[in-house]
Amino acid sequence: MTRSRLRPLCIVAAALSTTLLVGCAADSAEPASKPSQSTASRAPVAAPAKVEVIASLSDCKPKIRIEADQLREGVCRTERGNWTITTFPQEKYKETWLDAAAVYGGTYLVGPQWAIGGAKPALLKKLRADVGGELRKLSGTSG
Repeated sequence: MTRSRLRPLCIVAAALSTTLLVGCAADSAEPASKPSQSTASRAPVAAPAKVEVIASLSDCKPKIRIEADQLREGVCRTERGNWTITTFPQEKYKETWLDAAAVYGGTYLVGPQWAIGGAKPALLKKLRADVGGELRKLSGTSG
């Protein structure tokens, strides 16, 4: 083989071996610190989803009560309790909705482009294990 053909092959081989070494090192590396108990037990942050998808993760068949351009809402009624699942086409609509809901206070389970409300905090914690997200306590108005 001539040098002009050998050089590109060497470059490709070096690039592949570097990628493999980095990939293997990343997989076998131990974490710098052991995760705390609270971090290890957290549910993963969920991806945006439809009302029906979120409901199915929590063993519920929702009754859709709002179909609008800026949100879609379904109600779940199960032996575990009752809750609403609201989804949004964009994150900004969810934040606006949560700002408006803050007047009423309460705790919501919130994920990307969705929120679950209308349930007691204990139930929301259980739902979090099913669907992910984070608990967000909203302050109400006094008086």
